[in-house]
Amino acid sequence: MMPKKDGSDVVLTCSKCGYQEKTESESESYILRESVAHTPRDKITIIEDKDKKLNPMPTTNVDCPKCHYNKAAYWQLQTRAADEGSTLFFRCLKCGHTWREY
Repeated sequence: MMPKKDGSDVVLTCSKCGYQEKTESESESYILRESVAHTPRDKITIIEDKDKKLNPMPTTNVDCPKCHYNKAAYWQLQTRAADEGSTLFFRCLKCGHTWREY
C-alpha cells in the first residue's frame, strides 16, 4: 500500500486493487519498499574507455552500417544461455555507432 494525499488527509492505497485506508495522522512514518525484477538484458554493462591507451580494444576491418567506415573495435559477451554462442559487438572508430552480430 502506498501513501497518497487525499485533500488534507493521507490515505494508504493498494496499487493493484485501489483499496484505500485512512491513516491516523500525517506524522506517522512509512517505509516504502518496491521490488524490481531485472531481465538478463538489464545486467549487460558496456564500459566505455575515455582513455584508450589504458585499455585498447582490438579492432577489425568491418563496414559500419551507419557511416560505412571500415574499422571498428569489437568485443564478445555471453548474452543468452550458456549453450548458445556469444554475441559479437562492434563500435565504429569514426562515428561511435555500436551494433552486434549473433
